[in-house]
Amino acid sequence: MWILGIDTSCDDTGVGLVRDGVVVVNLVAGQVALHQVFGGVVPELASREHLKALPILVKEALAQAGIAPKDLSLIAATRGPGLIGALLVGYTFAKGFAWALGRPFYAIHHLEAHIAAAWPEGLDPPFLALVASGGHTHLFEVQALGRYRLLGATRDDAAGEAFDKVARLLGLGFPGGPEIECLAQEAKEKVPFPVPLREQKGYDFSFSGLKTKAVQLVEAGYPAPALAKGFQEAAVEHLAQVVLRAAKDTGHRVLLVAGGVAANRALQARFQEAGLTVHFPPKGLSQDNGAMVALAAWRRHQAGFSPSPLSLGATAYWPLEEA
Repeated sequence: MWILGIDTSCDDTGVGLVRDGVVVVNLVAGQVALHQVFGGVVPELASREHLKALPILVKEALAQAGIAPKDLSLIAATRGPGLIGALLVGYTFAKGFAWALGRPFYAIHHLEAHIAAAWPEGLDPPFLALVASGGHTHLFEVQALGRYRLLGATRDDAAGEAFDKVARLLGLGFPGGPEIECLAQEAKEKVPFPVPLREQKGYDFSFSGLKTKAVQLVEAGYPAPALAKGFQEAAVEHLAQVVLRAAKDTGHRVLLVAGGVAANRALQARFQEAGLTVHFPPKGLSQDNGAMVALAAWRRHQAGFSPSPLSLGATAYWPLEEA
């Protein structure tokens, strides 16, 4: 069974092909150079780039797999959440493709797709899942495929968004996560940052205070590598403390970490030393991509979920608990 997955939820155009649950092709056209001058994603520009890139990527993905459109068994695309203009490009394209081929269509939740990218075959729920990216920082209890309980979320900035903003303060490029990680490795010492919400009993996240502290320290003239190292360590420790508190309270010992921030090596090391069984996405599946959408559709199809009606529209806001 061949599944085509498409993701245009933000600024990456993702097209992936999965065959019987295995990723065969994963193509992503990024827009870093386009948005870098603005220090963040400009929605209208992102949508226009998706329109240009998507047909080319789909054609290339099919060519790399050595198949024709008629060989596809079903089509899937991200329905939401995300930038509505960007979402509509990929979602409408996928629905039209499915209609033209007479194939089933699956509308996929963006966060479920991220979770699917880190979910290894043979792992049965329940377990914890942390999704940390430029647009999301959510901690879920995965009770079953399609059954998610939100334990905590960010009160302000997402983790990846905070990395982007602090990187911009330090004069670094976009996206900020890899830039800060690289700069932090140059530091011989660090500037201490306070770990947010240390005394809370719940599972919320907050990164605006770290951003404010970074502004103060930049204005005070501290060296950029030491600032990058201090910020990264505080952000990673904050994520770890919340997740470990939830693991202790719920009794879960298995954790999936997904989203772009999951590629951060300091975060990976912190969770791997925490005593949990931790799963991260394979290389290339942390950032937004189409293969994770196809993987989510594969799981839903295998579990007996019905295809989505073509009349179902895209949505910028869609809680995962309602997916």
